[in-house]
Amino acid sequence: MFDVKNIKRYYRLGLRKIRTFLLSDKCRECLVFLFFVLVSFCFWMLQTLDESYQTEFKVPLRLKNVPKEVVLTSDFPSEVRIRVEDRGTVLLNYMLGRTFFPISFDFNDYKDEGTHVHISSSDLTKKIAAQLNVSTKVLAIRPDTLDFIYTQAKAKKVPVKLAGTIQSDRQYYISKIDFSPDSVMAYAPQEILDTLKAAYTENFFWENISDTLKKRVGMNKVKGVKFIPAYNDLSVYVDMYSEKTVDVPVVGINFPAGKVLRTFPSKVQVTFQVGLRHFKDVSSDDFFIGVTYEDVLRTQGDKLPLVVKGSPDFVSHVRVVPSSVDYLIEQQTVEED
Repeated sequence: MFDVKNIKRYYRLGLRKIRTFLLSDKCRECLVFLFFVLVSFCFWMLQTLDESYQTEFKVPLRLKNVPKEVVLTSDFPSEVRIRVEDRGTVLLNYMLGRTFFPISFDFNDYKDEGTHVHISSSDLTKKIAAQLNVSTKVLAIRPDTLDFIYTQAKAKKVPVKLAGTIQSDRQYYISKIDFSPDSVMAYAPQEILDTLKAAYTENFFWENISDTLKKRVGMNKVKGVKFIPAYNDLSVYVDMYSEKTVDVPVVGINFPAGKVLRTFPSKVQVTFQVGLRHFKDVSSDDFFIGVTYEDVLRTQGDKLPLVVKGSPDFVSHVRVVPSSVDYLIEQQTVEED
């Protein structure tokens, strides 16, 4: 291992080698070469920066003196992008030594133009050019025109509705969707409020949902409308499907007096899918299989096809077994008063 004396000796030896190299002819030649390289680079930079170039800058925007009772219902841009052309030295000065001050627009200058205010591109260009050198040429401004919509506390409550798509996993179904809150306040000019019926969520696509899902989604933006709150807490509840079978009688409808429908069998099996939450609640009384006299007259053949004419909304994939039955029309004596 190295001790302190060895470290000092290697240190002095290293300094001696460095000093010898710096005082050598090779080192002096290298330094002279680097000096001329640096001078050449400076001349090249000056010549290059003297040419014209194009670049983009961001300029911040501000809307001032907005009254407290006024609600902006559209987004006023926080900045604009300008594309300019000038000599490289001027553009370098913009990038390194100069920051752009926010361009301010006074609300009071536009309050007489109605609830939808347009700021012309000429006004915007003049305010931007005031911060630029005379030699700088403005090529493009994005956006080239500004506008904002406002209302003086005009609002109404509208219900929240779903705009996205939710797909459950296999053997599951969407049993319930809750919105919190179920309605929002919409601030907008009166002519927009008159046509606004609901506030829709942002468009989204969720799939393979197999458990309760809770997410915060934004409200879909409408030009000239500000929703408060601008988001909604969405709760999606899912339930698992189960299959169930019940026996349902076949009933004749609108048969003439003295005619009675007899089917063989008189009851058929109805198989369906239902969520576990409603599994115990559903029974044969919730289904109705009816055959009208007109259906019998239109039937060709010995079999009468069966169709479920009534079932709960929360069941699906309803099947009838058998799907057709034998039948006869029984004539009965009608007693007259």
